[in-house]
Amino acid sequence: MSTTPPVSEAGDVTSAVTSPRRSRASADGARVRLHHIALPVGSLLLFLVLWQLLAASGTWSETLVPSPTKVWDAFVDVSTTHDGVRGYNGTTLVEHLGISLRRIALGAGIGIAAGVVFGLLMGTVGWVRALFEPWITFLRTLPPLAYFSLLIIWLGINEEPKVTLLAVAAFPPVAVSTTTSVAAVPKSLIEAARALGASRWDVIRDVVVPSALPETLTGVRLAVGVAYSSLVAAELVNGLPGIGGMVKDAANYNNTPVVVVGIIAIGVSGLIIDGLLLRLERTVVPWRGRT
Repeated sequence: MSTTPPVSEAGDVTSAVTSPRRSRASADGARVRLHHIALPVGSLLLFLVLWQLLAASGTWSETLVPSPTKVWDAFVDVSTTHDGVRGYNGTTLVEHLGISLRRIALGAGIGIAAGVVFGLLMGTVGWVRALFEPWITFLRTLPPLAYFSLLIIWLGINEEPKVTLLAVAAFPPVAVSTTTSVAAVPKSLIEAARALGASRWDVIRDVVVPSALPETLTGVRLAVGVAYSSLVAAELVNGLPGIGGMVKDAANYNNTPVVVVGIIAIGVSGLIIDGLLLRLERTVVPWRGRT
């Protein structure tokens, strides 16, 4: 008589072994997700408590350090219509932010596109890199305010100098990262593609671009961050409506709560956009970090 257990019994044994492993893996995953949520929320709550204690201590006047409740009131005021006044200077916070994001999208988009093109050229053609790399390095070291006044003289006080400033600020990080990543493509991959009959364009499209894409996307994230840091500078002159112009105008009148609201709006929107870019990076180059 055979002693082999029935198939159903063997399946039960396998399930009994794998179920604890799956349960542990699920518990570990839930614990990691909880940490990812709890730590930022906890740090935010701690920051708010310390901020409230500092404001209540009276060390500085409320003009310098407004309390969180006053900042919240300012947020409500600039986001709605109150006492017959719509938002700040006739424009709500969302509208200010939307206009600034449009400027960043246009300016940073131009700078990123130009940076990718120049990075590919400098990474593949030696004399182009020797010609333009010192100028890009020179441009990268300049603070935005150093040339914004010159842009105003050349282009006026409308949208052109603002968009140009953001484009110039976003250009160097992408150009540098793309150049470095293109130059670092393994020669063996290029030689193998040529041995298989690939043309120069085929090598760039199928070998160079996929290899350089991860670092290029990192450069894009840096470029957007630089554009955000240049936003207030870009909106120093004729910046209303715009979130940077709102911050600058409120600072002129010592309206610190509105200044803080504007800074928080810039930071939160920057975090959201950086998260979206990071998600795009993980989608487009899922092989990054894997061997």
